[in-house]
Amino acid sequence: MVNHIIITSTNLPGLKHHSRGKVRDIYDLGSELLIIATDRISAFDVILPNGVPDKGAVLTQLSAFWFQKTRHIIPNHLIAADVASFPDSLQRFTDQLRDRAMLVKKAERIDAECVVRGYMAGSAWAEYRQSGTVCGERLAAGLRESEELPEPVFTPSTKAAEGHDENISTRVLADTVGADLARRLEEKSLEMYRYAAAMARERGIIIADTKMEFGLIDGELVLIDELLTPDSSRFWEAETYRVGESQPSFDKQFVRDWLEESGWNKEPPAPQLPPEVVEKTRAKYLEAYRRIVGKPLFEKR
Repeated sequence: MVNHIIITSTNLPGLKHHSRGKVRDIYDLGSELLIIATDRISAFDVILPNGVPDKGAVLTQLSAFWFQKTRHIIPNHLIAADVASFPDSLQRFTDQLRDRAMLVKKAERIDAECVVRGYMAGSAWAEYRQSGTVCGERLAAGLRESEELPEPVFTPSTKAAEGHDENISTRVLADTVGADLARRLEEKSLEMYRYAAAMARERGIIIADTKMEFGLIDGELVLIDELLTPDSSRFWEAETYRVGESQPSFDKQFVRDWLEESGWNKEPPAPQLPPEVVEKTRAKYLEAYRRIVGKPLFEKR
């Protein structure tokens, strides 16, 4: 049986609210944080009026999978993602937390998005067509849409509290966080991408690009937030991959495409997603999980 509950907001009386993002509701538990991935979905930095069932569960459980798989590369903030192992004080909220909540260590967030691009797509493709550069860095001539880059490139951006993140150069990143930390962020981001891309490719998925967030715990660099999900990455179908054209994806690109075709001006409020778009998006998220993890998310229900 598949979970069709949609949770677009949380209500946890007695817990201290920390913050609310486009998708996540975060509560402060003292030395730890409770991060809940709701079923909200955003596009073009606007939260859409209706959610996508099971989306939050996919984001949480896929992040937990990758956090466990990549501990040998870099530590992360995850303590637990199974509500049964949460403190007794949280058990009364099980219906809101099941599958979609992570208990994590508090970290000092580094205010930068660490983006790695392995293929020519999205804003990188748009910039390259115009100027032959990606985030201001010149690349080889003659690359085509969706083509694999000779080497993955690290293209950081700002972490905006509101509005759009903006691409920045590695030099600006170094000026912002310090040269040594900037170098470590680039090295670990590229190492993470190469490892995950190889694993996903074995499972029939191309990770075209992804973004990661890092923080510091007692001075140690750690991964935080989410990791290698359909919200933070561009997942393509390897079997049908063709250079020179846009690719079918397992992420919310399907929603972006529908919004583009709807004529929406990308300013709030966003239009309501039709039921068929919601259901197809849900199916894409669940399929991404099944492919990468190797089993359905809700196989035991």
